[in-house]
Amino acid sequence: MRYSWRIPLHLSVLAAVFFFSSVVPTEAGFRIMIFMTQQSDPYQEVRKGFQEYLNKQGITVEYDIRHFEGPIQEPGGVLQAIKEANPLLVLTLGSPATEAVMREIKDIPIIAGMIMNEAELTKGENATGIVLEFPLNTQVSWIQQFLPHKKTIGALFNAQENTSTIEQARRIIEDAGLTFYAKKVDSPRDLPDALDSLSRRADVLWGLTDSVVLSPETAKGILLFSFRNRIPFIGLSTSWVKAGAVYALDRDYFDIGLQCGEYGNQVLKGVNIRTLKPQPPRKVLYALNLKSINHMKLNLPDGLIAGAHTIFE
Repeated sequence: MRYSWRIPLHLSVLAAVFFFSSVVPTEAGFRIMIFMTQQSDPYQEVRKGFQEYLNKQGITVEYDIRHFEGPIQEPGGVLQAIKEANPLLVLTLGSPATEAVMREIKDIPIIAGMIMNEAELTKGENATGIVLEFPLNTQVSWIQQFLPHKKTIGALFNAQENTSTIEQARRIIEDAGLTFYAKKVDSPRDLPDALDSLSRRADVLWGLTDSVVLSPETAKGILLFSFRNRIPFIGLSTSWVKAGAVYALDRDYFDIGLQCGEYGNQVLKGVNIRTLKPQPPRKVLYALNLKSINHMKLNLPDGLIAGAHTIFE
């Protein structure tokens, strides 16, 4: 159930200004609500990092942790939980929880973690967060470190999701003195022809976040293409590397929690959340698949191998 009260416009504006510029603790301290989409290790690490950061600031916090499952997923479930807890700040972990909370809550600061990119926050003026996706220039820089002799970078994309990303990637790659070949894929059915075209033009296949191109349905075909044509595939995550990608950038989830905690600390000190822009992870980890690397006859510097967070052999 949604509640609304009719308030004169000038009072509404004043209330919003006051809310977003000041947060007042209860007698037990600041009450923070955490909505967790999953209970897996990465989510728990983010939660622990968030709590540890605020603890080290000497801030007294009363936490209300809710698993985003069961009744809370029903219409009005989030609103009811928020009304019961009456938090001063909300931390959401995962896209489903973030989307649900932003849809229902407009007057409480929201900090989001475990979401892919800042596009997920565009509908929440009261929301910011730490996204999982690394900036494109960071990704291209690592391609150059891992594969310095590869001069043509290929990518597959769905135009509805990634046209602007492809345009930005093209500028970054060409500024780096490399060639970019991007092939549009409208549906998974287009994938074989797109890969065939890419096999004649690209030295490496760069995996970009795209629900049409990179999914459980398309994973086997892409990895087989990479292996058979000896065109290194750069995965999205460690799970892709385990399955056969040459490497993937990964995150320090505890540090992402610390970053969320830094934003939380600022909000609790009265900083307007609208001034806190979404940020990527500040730490870059990576995973390697040595079997794939050897099959591709790639010679990585020893320092890169030694610096890997995870290695599959």
